[in-house]
Amino acid sequence: MEFIPTEIPDVVEVVPVRRGDARGWFTEAYRRDLFADAGLALDFVQDNESFSATPGTIRGLHYQLPPFAQDKLVRVLRGSIFDVAVDIRRDSPTFGRHVTRTLSADAGNQLLVPAGFAHGFATLTADVHVTYKVTAPYAADTERSIRWDDADLAIAWPNVVDGVDGTDAPTLSDKDAVAPRFADQPDMF
Repeated sequence: MEFIPTEIPDVVEVVPVRRGDARGWFTEAYRRDLFADAGLALDFVQDNESFSATPGTIRGLHYQLPPFAQDKLVRVLRGSIFDVAVDIRRDSPTFGRHVTRTLSADAGNQLLVPAGFAHGFATLTADVHVTYKVTAPYAADTERSIRWDDADLAIAWPNVVDGVDGTDAPTLSDKDAVAPRFADQPDMF
């Protein structure tokens, strides 16, 4: 398993080793001991899954406040996504900056998004199936959202979400469509 620091070192790309033969391949997507050896001793308590039928579906940017702040290990089981982690730790030297990665079932790569980051993704293909492990259970009263297209964050979302490729505007939940801007967040870390 390879652990690759990103431009914001607390966000880590994880690339499990695939061992293949004539039948296909096998991988260990998560091993607690290897994560701990890499300095990532996390206690995952819940696994989440999402399915998005349409390319250009955006989920996020979401986070939960303490005591339910979540570290997330994000993996794609089918299709591909443009994954985003935004640093919302007010005392961090990278506050307001973000990391992006394309994650895909074909590549098998994952993104570890620590607590203190807002997370979201855009689907790049149809019928995308995403799974992620989290270190705290879902707690609706601590959940917050940031507007996905906030100009202050300057996230360069792929063309599939802006109509450039002949697609419609992104598919959003009602909550994400009215999420407040980054500057208007009353609660961050």
